[in-house]
Amino acid sequence: MPAPLHEWNLAPREARSLQTELAKRLELSDRLAPVEHIAGVDIGFEDGGEITRAAVVVLKWDPSSAPDLSVVEQVVHREPTRMPYIPGLLSFREIPAALGAFEKLSDMPELVMVDGQGIAHPRRLGVAAHLGLWLDLPTIGIAKSRLYGKHAEVGEQRGDVTPLYAGSETIGVVLRSRAKVKPVYVSPGHRITLETSLEWVMRCLGRTKLPEPTRLADRLASRRDQRK
Repeated sequence: MPAPLHEWNLAPREARSLQTELAKRLELSDRLAPVEHIAGVDIGFEDGGEITRAAVVVLKWDPSSAPDLSVVEQVVHREPTRMPYIPGLLSFREIPAALGAFEKLSDMPELVMVDGQGIAHPRRLGVAAHLGLWLDLPTIGIAKSRLYGKHAEVGEQRGDVTPLYAGSETIGVVLRSRAKVKPVYVSPGHRITLETSLEWVMRCLGRTKLPEPTRLADRLASRRDQRK
């Protein structure tokens, strides 16, 4: 794991200021190693939010079998929640447990898909972007709802997209990942462009609205009986 970026015991004002500074370090150009493994990340909570439960599922990337990719490793990590829910500061609530899960992996993936926002965030540092900086890995945010920005209506067919804007800046896309089903919000996190982010999400789409890495992570994070 790379060296720690910062401490976690920050007041909300300090955390927001840190987000603004960390966002300046994001790389929104493609710097990917050849992709052999893709990780999906999702976070859940237990005991009324007192415990954070992070799930990471690693899939072997095989273009010939995509999106039916094989799972090579999956881990769940639990630890006490460090910050209450504060809009815009979700990464400070979720990432400590996610880092704990990544520390349990046998090998690091070359690409990470996160259930959450990348730069589609008021200070351009959603959970996927923040996690990408910590891991120094290419990350993509795939969120089920909009946090920030504006967009036009997206078409009803699978693969239809429309840009997500913050003023004149494009911060992501709204993707109809399954026909006539609510869209997902795709934005780059770190070490990847928006265009490449969308390409990888489309490659990993199966029969549901979520790409397989985050779909499987979501399923694992929801299994309360997991004790790995």
